[in-house]
Amino acid sequence: MAEHHPSDIQINSRQGTAIHPVEADGQSLQASGSVAYWEVKQFRKWIPWLIPSFVIANIVMFIITMSVNNCPKNSVSCIARFLGRFSFQSLKENPLLGPSSLTLRRMGALEVNKVVHGNQLWRLVTCIWLHAGVFHLLANMLSLLVIGIRLEQEFGFLRIGLLYVISGFGGSLLSSLFIQSNISVGASGALFGLLGGMLSELITNWTIYSNKVAALVTLLVIIVINLAVGILPHVDNFAHIGGFISGFLLGFVFLIRPQFGWVSQRYTSQTNSSFGANHKFKIYQCVLWIVSLILLIAGFTAGLVLLRRGFDANRHCSWCHYLSCVPTSKWSCNSETTYCLSQQVGNQLNLTCSSNGKFGTYILPNASNSEIQGLCSSLCS
Repeated sequence: MAEHHPSDIQINSRQGTAIHPVEADGQSLQASGSVAYWEVKQFRKWIPWLIPSFVIANIVMFIITMSVNNCPKNSVSCIARFLGRFSFQSLKENPLLGPSSLTLRRMGALEVNKVVHGNQLWRLVTCIWLHAGVFHLLANMLSLLVIGIRLEQEFGFLRIGLLYVISGFGGSLLSSLFIQSNISVGASGALFGLLGGMLSELITNWTIYSNKVAALVTLLVIIVINLAVGILPHVDNFAHIGGFISGFLLGFVFLIRPQFGWVSQRYTSQTNSSFGANHKFKIYQCVLWIVSLILLIAGFTAGLVLLRRGFDANRHCSWCHYLSCVPTSKWSCNSETTYCLSQQVGNQLNLTCSSNGKFGTYILPNASNSEIQGLCSSLCS
Protein backbone atom coordinates (compact mmCIF):
# COMPACT_ATOMS: atom_id res chain seq x y z
CA MET A 1 0.00 0.00 0.00
CA ALA A 2 1.24 3.53 0.52
CA GLU A 3 4.88 4.32 1.11
CA HIS A 4 4.15 7.39 3.25
CA HIS A 5 3.82 6.86 6.96
CA PRO A 6 1.68 8.48 9.62
CA SER A 7 3.36 10.64 12.16
CA ASP A 8 3.24 10.57 15.93
CA ILE A 9 1.20 12.86 18.15
CA GLN A 10 1.98 13.87 21.69
CA ILE A 11 -1.15 13.91 23.87
CA ASN A 12 -0.91 15.38 27.33
CA SER A 13 -1.02 13.07 30.30
CA ARG A 14 -4.43 12.50 31.88
CA GLN A 15 -5.03 14.69 34.85
CA GLY A 16 -7.99 15.40 37.07
CA THR A 17 -9.18 16.16 40.56
CA ALA A 18 -10.46 12.65 41.20
CA ILE A 19 -8.31 10.02 42.87
CA HIS A 20 -6.51 8.14 40.10
CA PRO A 21 -7.41 4.45 40.18
CA VAL A 22 -3.81 3.26 40.02
CA GLU A 23 -3.20 4.88 43.39
CA ALA A 24 -5.29 2.17 44.99
CA ASP A 25 -3.58 -0.77 46.61
CA GLY A 26 -3.11 -3.50 44.04
CA GLN A 27 -3.45 -6.42 46.44
CA SER A 28 -6.74 -5.18 47.89
CA LEU A 29 -8.11 -4.72 44.40
CA GLN A 30 -7.14 -8.21 43.35
CA ALA A 31 -8.77 -9.56 46.47
CA SER A 32 -11.99 -7.65 45.76
CA GLY A 33 -12.53 -9.49 42.50
CA SER A 34 -11.15 -9.97 39.02
CA VAL A 35 -13.65 -7.51 37.50
CA ALA A 36 -12.49 -4.74 39.80
CA TYR A 37 -8.84 -5.44 39.13
CA TRP A 38 -9.43 -5.42 35.35
CA GLU A 39 -11.28 -2.10 35.45
CA VAL A 40 -8.47 -0.47 37.41
CA LYS A 41 -5.81 -2.10 35.23
CA GLN A 42 -7.23 -0.25 32.21
CA PHE A 43 -5.50 2.87 33.56
CA ARG A 44 -2.16 1.15 34.19
CA LYS A 45 0.72 1.05 31.74
CA TRP A 46 1.02 -2.19 29.80
CA ILE A 47 4.35 -3.67 28.74
CA PRO A 48 4.30 -3.55 24.90
CA TRP A 49 5.29 -6.77 23.17
CA LEU A 50 2.75 -7.30 20.39
CA ILE A 51 3.67 -4.24 18.31
CA PRO A 52 7.41 -5.14 18.38
CA SER A 53 6.35 -8.67 17.39
CA PHE A 54 4.42 -7.23 14.44
CA VAL A 55 7.51 -5.31 13.37
CA ILE A 56 9.64 -8.46 13.53
CA ALA A 57 6.99 -10.40 11.59
CA ASN A 58 6.97 -7.79 8.82
CA ILE A 59 10.76 -7.83 8.58
CA VAL A 60 10.85 -11.63 8.47
CA MET A 61 8.19 -11.65 5.74
CA PHE A 62 10.23 -9.19 3.69
CA ILE A 63 13.34 -11.36 4.01
CA ILE A 64 11.35 -14.43 2.95
CA THR A 65 9.89 -12.49 0.02
CA MET A 66 13.35 -11.44 -1.16
CA SER A 67 14.56 -15.03 -0.86
CA VAL A 68 11.67 -16.25 -3.00
CA ASN A 69 12.28 -13.41 -5.46
CA ASN A 70 15.88 -14.56 -6.10
CA CYS A 71 16.66 -11.76 -8.54
CA PRO A 72 19.96 -13.17 -9.96
CA LYS A 73 18.17 -16.32 -11.07
CA ASN A 74 14.96 -14.79 -12.38
CA SER A 75 16.01 -11.38 -13.74
CA VAL A 76 18.66 -9.95 -15.98
CA SER A 77 19.27 -6.70 -14.10
CA CYS A 78 19.68 -6.67 -10.29
CA ILE A 79 20.96 -4.24 -7.67
CA ALA A 80 23.45 -5.28 -4.94
CA ARG A 81 24.21 -8.65 -6.50
CA PHE A 82 26.66 -9.36 -3.66
CA LEU A 83 23.54 -10.12 -1.58
CA GLY A 84 22.93 -13.18 -3.72
CA ARG A 85 19.30 -14.27 -3.85
CA PHE A 86 18.41 -11.31 -1.60
CA SER A 87 19.52 -8.71 -4.16
CA PHE A 88 16.95 -6.19 -5.42
CA GLN A 89 15.20 -5.69 -8.73
CA SER A 90 16.41 -2.85 -10.94
CA LEU A 91 15.33 0.68 -9.96
CA LYS A 92 13.29 0.95 -13.16
CA GLU A 93 11.25 -2.05 -12.10
CA ASN A 94 11.10 -1.27 -8.38
CA PRO A 95 12.46 2.10 -7.17
CA LEU A 96 11.82 1.11 -3.53
CA LEU A 97 14.58 -1.55 -3.49
CA GLY A 98 12.49 -4.67 -3.35
CA PRO A 99 11.15 -7.71 -5.21
CA SER A 100 9.27 -7.95 -8.47
CA SER A 101 5.51 -7.55 -8.66
CA LEU A 102 5.28 -11.18 -9.74
CA THR A 103 6.90 -12.28 -6.47
CA LEU A 104 4.56 -10.08 -4.45
CA ARG A 105 1.61 -11.69 -6.23
CA ARG A 106 2.91 -15.12 -5.28
CA MET A 107 3.40 -14.10 -1.66
CA GLY A 108 -0.17 -12.84 -1.23
CA ALA A 109 -0.42 -9.26 -2.52
CA LEU A 110 -3.91 -7.83 -2.90
CA GLU A 111 -4.99 -8.60 -6.45
CA VAL A 112 -8.70 -8.04 -7.02
CA ASN A 113 -9.02 -10.46 -9.92
CA LYS A 114 -7.78 -13.37 -7.80
CA VAL A 115 -9.91 -12.31 -4.84
CA VAL A 116 -13.09 -12.16 -6.92
CA HIS A 117 -12.58 -14.96 -9.42
CA GLY A 118 -10.09 -17.10 -7.53
CA ASN A 119 -11.89 -17.09 -4.17
CA GLN A 120 -8.71 -15.83 -2.48
CA LEU A 121 -10.22 -13.58 0.18
CA TRP A 122 -7.19 -14.23 2.37
CA ARG A 123 -5.28 -11.72 0.25
CA LEU A 124 -7.20 -8.94 2.03
CA VAL A 125 -5.19 -9.81 5.15
CA THR A 126 -1.89 -11.18 3.82
CA CYS A 127 -1.18 -8.02 1.82
CA ILE A 128 -0.77 -5.95 4.99
CA TRP A 129 2.24 -8.08 5.97
CA LEU A 130 4.06 -7.54 2.67
CA HIS A 131 6.08 -4.53 1.54
CA ALA A 132 7.24 -3.34 -1.86
CA GLY A 133 10.78 -2.50 -0.81
CA VAL A 134 13.27 -1.52 1.87
CA PHE A 135 12.17 2.12 1.93
CA HIS A 136 8.51 1.12 2.15
CA LEU A 137 9.27 -1.30 4.99
CA LEU A 138 11.39 1.16 7.00
CA ALA A 139 8.83 3.97 6.74
CA ASN A 140 5.94 1.79 7.90
CA MET A 141 7.80 -0.02 10.66
CA LEU A 142 9.19 3.19 12.18
CA SER A 143 5.67 4.61 12.19
CA LEU A 144 4.29 1.44 13.73
CA LEU A 145 6.84 1.58 16.55
CA VAL A 146 6.18 5.26 17.29
CA ILE A 147 2.39 5.05 17.22
CA GLY A 148 1.71 1.44 18.14
CA ILE A 149 3.88 1.11 21.24
CA ARG A 150 2.28 4.17 22.82
CA LEU A 151 -1.20 2.80 22.18
CA GLU A 152 -0.30 -0.69 23.43
CA GLN A 153 1.08 0.81 26.63
CA GLU A 154 -2.25 2.57 27.17
CA PHE A 155 -4.73 -0.12 26.11
CA GLY A 156 -2.94 -3.47 26.04
CA PHE A 157 -2.04 -5.95 23.33
CA LEU A 158 -5.48 -7.47 22.68
CA ARG A 159 -7.38 -4.31 21.82
CA ILE A 160 -4.55 -2.70 19.83
CA GLY A 161 -3.81 -5.96 18.02
CA LEU A 162 -7.44 -6.29 16.93
CA LEU A 163 -7.57 -2.61 15.99
CA TYR A 164 -4.46 -3.00 13.81
CA VAL A 165 -5.51 -6.16 11.96
CA ILE A 166 -9.17 -5.22 11.43
CA SER A 167 -8.22 -1.73 10.23
CA GLY A 168 -5.78 -3.26 7.77
CA PHE A 169 -8.56 -5.51 6.51
CA GLY A 170 -10.86 -2.50 6.15
CA GLY A 171 -8.24 -0.62 4.17
CA SER A 172 -7.74 -3.58 1.83
CA LEU A 173 -11.49 -3.93 1.37
CA LEU A 174 -12.02 -0.31 0.31
CA SER A 175 -8.92 -0.39 -1.87
CA SER A 176 -10.16 -3.49 -3.71
CA LEU A 177 -13.42 -1.73 -4.61
CA PHE A 178 -11.60 1.17 -6.30
CA ILE A 179 -8.14 0.02 -7.42
CA GLN A 180 -8.62 -3.12 -9.49
CA SER A 181 -5.87 -2.98 -12.11
CA ASN A 182 -2.80 -3.08 -9.86
CA ILE A 183 -1.60 -5.08 -6.89
CA SER A 184 -1.40 -3.48 -3.45
CA VAL A 185 0.80 -4.27 -0.43
CA GLY A 186 1.78 -2.61 2.82
CA ALA A 187 0.73 -1.89 6.40
CA SER A 188 -0.34 1.71 5.78
CA GLY A 189 -4.06 0.93 6.06
CA ALA A 190 -3.49 -0.61 9.48
CA LEU A 191 -1.31 2.34 10.52
CA PHE A 192 -4.02 4.79 9.53
CA GLY A 193 -6.38 2.65 11.57
CA LEU A 194 -4.24 3.36 14.61
CA LEU A 195 -4.45 7.09 13.84
CA GLY A 196 -8.21 6.80 13.48
CA GLY A 197 -8.36 4.94 16.79
CA MET A 198 -6.37 7.71 18.47
CA LEU A 199 -8.88 10.27 17.25
CA SER A 200 -11.98 8.36 18.38
CA GLU A 201 -10.32 7.52 21.70
CA LEU A 202 -9.78 11.22 22.31
CA ILE A 203 -13.43 11.92 21.49
CA THR A 204 -15.01 9.11 23.48
CA ASN A 205 -12.78 9.72 26.53
CA TRP A 206 -13.02 13.49 26.17
CA THR A 207 -13.66 14.26 29.84
CA ILE A 208 -10.43 12.68 31.11
CA TYR A 209 -8.06 14.73 28.93
CA SER A 210 -6.40 18.00 29.78
CA ASN A 211 -5.66 20.49 27.00
CA LYS A 212 -8.03 18.40 24.91
CA VAL A 213 -8.66 21.01 22.21
CA ALA A 214 -4.94 21.38 21.50
CA ALA A 215 -4.56 17.60 21.35
CA LEU A 216 -7.53 17.30 18.97
CA VAL A 217 -6.28 20.03 16.63
CA THR A 218 -2.77 18.55 16.56
CA LEU A 219 -4.08 15.08 15.76
CA LEU A 220 -6.41 16.38 13.04
CA VAL A 221 -3.57 18.29 11.38
CA ILE A 222 -1.39 15.16 11.33
CA ILE A 223 -4.22 13.07 9.86
CA VAL A 224 -5.02 15.64 7.16
CA ILE A 225 -1.36 15.95 6.14
CA ASN A 226 -0.93 12.19 5.86
CA LEU A 227 -4.13 11.77 3.86
CA ALA A 228 -3.12 14.66 1.61
CA VAL A 229 0.13 12.88 0.73
CA GLY A 230 -2.04 10.06 -0.58
CA ILE A 231 -3.01 12.12 -3.64
CA LEU A 232 0.48 11.49 -5.05
CA PRO A 233 0.79 8.82 -7.76
CA HIS A 234 1.59 5.21 -6.83
CA VAL A 235 0.15 5.70 -3.33
CA ASP A 236 -2.96 3.70 -2.41
CA ASN A 237 -4.91 6.40 -0.59
CA PHE A 238 -8.06 4.27 -0.62
CA ALA A 239 -6.29 1.86 1.73
CA HIS A 240 -5.43 4.84 3.94
CA ILE A 241 -9.03 6.08 3.95
CA GLY A 242 -10.51 2.62 4.52
CA GLY A 243 -8.07 1.89 7.34
CA PHE A 244 -8.69 5.27 8.95
CA ILE A 245 -12.48 4.92 8.87
CA SER A 246 -12.27 1.38 10.25
CA GLY A 247 -9.89 2.42 13.02
CA PHE A 248 -11.98 5.48 13.84
CA LEU A 249 -15.10 3.34 14.39
CA LEU A 250 -13.17 0.59 16.18
CA GLY A 251 -11.75 3.16 18.58
CA PHE A 252 -15.23 3.89 19.91
CA VAL A 253 -15.71 0.14 20.48
CA PHE A 254 -12.30 -0.98 21.80
CA LEU A 255 -10.79 2.12 23.44
CA ILE A 256 -13.64 3.29 25.66
CA ARG A 257 -12.62 3.99 29.27
CA PRO A 258 -14.78 4.17 32.43
CA GLN A 259 -15.00 7.51 34.20
CA PHE A 260 -12.24 8.22 36.72
CA GLY A 261 -14.81 9.27 39.28
CA TRP A 262 -16.77 6.02 39.00
CA VAL A 263 -13.67 3.85 39.37
CA SER A 264 -12.32 5.94 42.24
CA GLN A 265 -15.63 5.87 44.11
CA ARG A 266 -16.03 2.12 43.73
CA TYR A 267 -12.53 0.85 44.37
CA THR A 268 -10.63 3.49 46.37
CA SER A 269 -11.82 6.11 48.82
CA GLN A 270 -15.55 5.38 48.81
CA THR A 271 -16.15 7.82 51.68
CA ASN A 272 -15.32 10.82 49.52
CA SER A 273 -18.43 11.12 47.39
CA SER A 274 -17.40 14.41 45.78
CA PHE A 275 -15.22 12.45 43.40
CA GLY A 276 -17.91 9.95 42.54
CA ALA A 277 -19.89 9.24 39.38
CA ASN A 278 -23.15 7.34 39.24
CA HIS A 279 -22.47 5.50 35.99
CA LYS A 280 -19.44 3.68 34.64
CA PHE A 281 -19.77 5.24 31.16
CA LYS A 282 -21.38 8.43 29.98
CA ILE A 283 -24.45 8.22 27.75
CA TYR A 284 -22.62 9.62 24.72
CA GLN A 285 -19.95 6.91 25.10
CA CYS A 286 -22.60 4.19 24.98
CA VAL A 287 -24.32 5.77 21.99
CA LEU A 288 -21.05 6.02 20.07
CA TRP A 289 -20.23 2.40 20.96
CA ILE A 290 -23.54 1.09 19.59
CA VAL A 291 -23.59 3.25 16.45
CA SER A 292 -19.96 2.42 15.60
CA LEU A 293 -20.48 -1.32 16.03
CA ILE A 294 -23.54 -1.24 13.75
CA LEU A 295 -21.69 0.79 11.10
CA LEU A 296 -18.70 -1.57 11.22
CA ILE A 297 -20.79 -4.70 10.77
CA ALA A 298 -22.89 -3.13 8.02
CA GLY A 299 -19.88 -1.66 6.23
CA PHE A 300 -17.79 -4.84 6.22
CA THR A 301 -20.77 -6.95 5.17
CA ALA A 302 -21.72 -4.63 2.30
CA GLY A 303 -18.10 -4.32 1.19
CA LEU A 304 -17.54 -8.07 1.06
CA VAL A 305 -20.79 -8.65 -0.82
CA LEU A 306 -19.93 -5.99 -3.40
CA LEU A 307 -16.38 -7.32 -3.77
CA ARG A 308 -17.58 -10.87 -4.33
CA ARG A 309 -19.86 -9.57 -7.08
CA GLY A 310 -16.94 -7.85 -8.83
CA PHE A 311 -18.24 -4.36 -8.08
CA ASP A 312 -16.14 -1.52 -9.54
CA ALA A 313 -16.83 1.61 -7.50
CA ASN A 314 -15.19 3.88 -10.08
CA ARG A 315 -18.04 3.24 -12.50
CA HIS A 316 -20.50 4.69 -9.99
CA CYS A 317 -18.34 7.57 -8.76
CA SER A 318 -16.69 9.59 -11.49
CA TRP A 319 -14.68 11.79 -9.13
CA CYS A 320 -13.60 9.29 -6.47
CA HIS A 321 -10.31 8.51 -8.21
CA TYR A 322 -9.14 12.00 -7.23
CA LEU A 323 -9.12 10.84 -3.61
CA SER A 324 -6.14 8.63 -4.44
CA CYS A 325 -4.34 10.66 -7.09
CA VAL A 326 -4.71 14.20 -8.41
CA PRO A 327 -2.98 14.72 -11.80
CA THR A 328 -0.79 17.81 -12.19
CA SER A 329 1.79 19.11 -14.63
CA LYS A 330 4.45 17.39 -12.51
CA TRP A 331 3.03 13.84 -12.64
CA SER A 332 0.42 11.64 -14.23
CA CYS A 333 -2.08 9.38 -12.51
CA ASN A 334 -2.13 6.89 -15.36
CA SER A 335 -1.64 3.52 -13.68
CA GLU A 336 -2.56 1.19 -16.50
CA THR A 337 -0.75 -2.13 -16.31
CA THR A 338 1.88 -2.50 -19.02
CA TYR A 339 2.58 -5.76 -20.76
CA CYS A 340 4.70 -6.97 -23.64
CA LEU A 341 4.18 -9.30 -26.57
CA SER A 342 6.99 -11.88 -26.45
CA GLN A 343 8.37 -14.26 -29.02
CA GLN A 344 11.11 -16.81 -28.34
CA VAL A 345 13.12 -17.80 -31.39
CA GLY A 346 15.90 -20.16 -30.37
CA ASN A 347 18.15 -18.23 -27.98
CA GLN A 348 16.63 -14.90 -29.04
CA LEU A 349 13.76 -13.23 -27.15
CA ASN A 350 11.76 -10.51 -28.94
CA LEU A 351 9.63 -8.15 -26.88
CA THR A 352 7.19 -5.43 -27.94
CA CYS A 353 5.82 -3.02 -25.33
CA SER A 354 2.05 -2.59 -25.55
CA SER A 355 2.02 0.97 -24.16
CA ASN A 356 4.74 2.72 -26.21
CA GLY A 357 5.35 0.28 -29.08
CA LYS A 358 9.07 -0.10 -28.35
CA PHE A 359 10.74 -3.26 -29.66
CA GLY A 360 13.64 -5.07 -28.03
CA THR A 361 15.75 -8.11 -28.87
CA TYR A 362 17.61 -10.08 -26.20
CA ILE A 363 19.85 -13.11 -26.26
CA LEU A 364 18.18 -15.16 -23.57
CA PRO A 365 17.51 -18.88 -23.98
CA ASN A 366 14.40 -20.28 -22.26
CA ALA A 367 13.48 -17.00 -20.56
CA SER A 368 11.41 -17.34 -17.40
CA ASN A 369 8.29 -15.26 -16.69
CA SER A 370 10.21 -13.18 -14.13
CA GLU A 371 12.96 -12.41 -16.63
CA ILE A 372 10.44 -11.43 -19.29
CA GLN A 373 8.61 -9.21 -16.79
CA GLY A 374 11.81 -7.47 -15.78
CA LEU A 375 12.82 -6.80 -19.37
CA CYS A 376 9.29 -5.62 -20.18
CA SER A 377 9.35 -3.14 -17.30
CA SER A 378 12.62 -1.68 -18.56
CA LEU A 379 11.37 -1.55 -22.15
CA CYS A 380 8.12 0.22 -21.27
CA SER A 381 9.63 2.74 -18.79
